[in-house]
Amino acid sequence: MDDLVPRLSELRLAELMKAFRVVIVNGPRQAGKTTLMEIYRDRHGGEFLSLDDPVQLTAALSDPRSLIEDAGRPLLIDEVQRAGDPLVLSIKWASDRDRRRGQFILSGSAQFLTVPKLSESLAGRAAFLDLWPFSMAERTSGPSDFCDLLLTDPAALRRAGSSPWKRSDYLDLICGGSYPEVISMSVREQREWFDSYLRTVISRDIREFAHIQHGESIPRLLNLLAARAGSTAEIADLARSTELTRDTIRNYLAYLNGVFLTANVPAWSTNLSSRAAKAAKPFLTDSGLAAFVLQVDREALRAPGNSALGGLLETFAFGELTKLRSTTSEPFKVYYFRDRNGREVDFILERYDGRVAGIEIKATASPTAKDATHLRWLRDSMGERFVAGVVLHLGEHGVSLGDRIQMLPLSALWGHELP
Repeated sequence: MDDLVPRLSELRLAELMKAFRVVIVNGPRQAGKTTLMEIYRDRHGGEFLSLDDPVQLTAALSDPRSLIEDAGRPLLIDEVQRAGDPLVLSIKWASDRDRRRGQFILSGSAQFLTVPKLSESLAGRAAFLDLWPFSMAERTSGPSDFCDLLLTDPAALRRAGSSPWKRSDYLDLICGGSYPEVISMSVREQREWFDSYLRTVISRDIREFAHIQHGESIPRLLNLLAARAGSTAEIADLARSTELTRDTIRNYLAYLNGVFLTANVPAWSTNLSSRAAKAAKPFLTDSGLAAFVLQVDREALRAPGNSALGGLLETFAFGELTKLRSTTSEPFKVYYFRDRNGREVDFILERYDGRVAGIEIKATASPTAKDATHLRWLRDSMGERFVAGVVLHLGEHGVSLGDRIQMLPLSALWGHELP
């Protein structure tokens, strides 16, 4: 495995195994969870079981307690949700009998806490690690400390210099996405892969924990969400567009989150404005998948004024922030802010100590000071809690706008490194 891209989550997984009896690795299908677990086994020992294997799945379903008792430690089980509650209860039983740390790693392609009856089984015994497809920091071996620096030493981000990345390079990144298997494929192969991927997730992963009556409507729903990236989800509007009931839309949105096809950015709770938005903003978790469901390719995005570019760029940036957040040294949360007066900040990072940073995403190579208008308003409203505001753009140079506001190339998210 010497030729594999090193994952930022490798160290985090080892740290969690030293502190907890059980570690649950969640993430979308094909994000690299199996490979991460195999790397852990090769470096730390243990026994690996995949419930994608029919024989091992049969054993897990027929006699889960014997399976757990007979297996070595640490025991690594891939796609654990396929065996359901009995297997997890057996793991709970075993971890309560023997309270040593680092006994189990469980992975799943569905949000563990959304699977029926599993939510309470390992409470207090398990830690969670989200594994997403490759971040650009991983793909380029670049720094992964953008968010940490933004919240502690934002001026350091400009010292990295100018960016070698061009507008056309960013468009290739957006449309290619970040799934490990897709990166080296041709454009045609990527389209075929995304099509097969969606079919598998909808027909298999969602149906494992949800009753789906209108599965054919899910691609349409994904298309609507991708087209409205950066906007809140209006249930009534989505219901009309898909000819589904509002309750069905709410359920399907939860299912899409459950299998990591989408994720929500919550509204920032603050007293800055009583007219602030409260609904969450949903994003597809991979910009390549979003471009596929929108049927948008690189050539279309290169045309000036393409209406899909802004949403896809924000989707890409959201994905990068999410990946950096999952491995950061200091926890922070990601929000957005919007009020009825038209003030909006695409992303707000808030640390546990109350520090706040704002991020605007602009699909232009020539940003102006006007693009930071709402960041300046946020700074003036927050006072000392506001650490930094940054406009991320498709140009090559970073500049200071004074008093904690700056503009940086999008590639600052990974230190401007090239693959």
